Amino acid sequence: MKPTVRHLSLIVSIGSALLLSACVVPPQNQQVTPAAPKPAAAAPVAASAPVAPVVVPPSPAQAALTEGMELYDKGDFNGAIKKLSGSADIWNADKSLQLSALKTMAFSYCVSSRQTLCRQQFEKALKLDPNFDLEPGEKQHPLWAPVFEQAKKRVAAAASKPAPPVRKPAPKPATTGQ
Repeated sequence: MKPTVRHLSLIVSIGSALLLSACVVPPQNQQVTPAAPKPAAAAPVAASAPVAPVVVPPSPAQAALTEGMELYDKGDFNGAIKKLSGSADIWNADKSLQLSALKTMAFSYCVSSRQTLCRQQFEKALKLDPNFDLEPGEKQHPLWAPVFEQAKKRVAAAASKPAPPVRKPAPKPATTGQ
């Protein structure tokens, strides 16, 4: 069925009625209450000089970790190991910083074909934090992922072994007073 002029005029009339119904005028006997006045704006505050953000320099431990990671990123794996292992600040810092250093050292050892030292760093990290894990992308790396899994197994096996019994010293023979 094709729309005719009559249909179109009917649609236009209904549409106009709907639009105009939104413009209802209140009846003459009702009083319209004006909206509540907006509160006065607060007096403007005198502009002060902009406050510069406070820049806190990194701690010596964080600076050493950053430097070690930068050496790793540049391919200086021996330099990274030396920087990280030689920083007393790192080893006296919080656990997360130590874990980052151990992981970077492990990666450095692995990529320089020193798997035993790589595994030992992972073992230290797992002993420091049994929940230590690699990031998802790191778990796929062909050099350190297998070494990390080996370290996890070794640490878990060592943790499940019962502690050796503590030997008590043999009692000394009684001496006679002569």
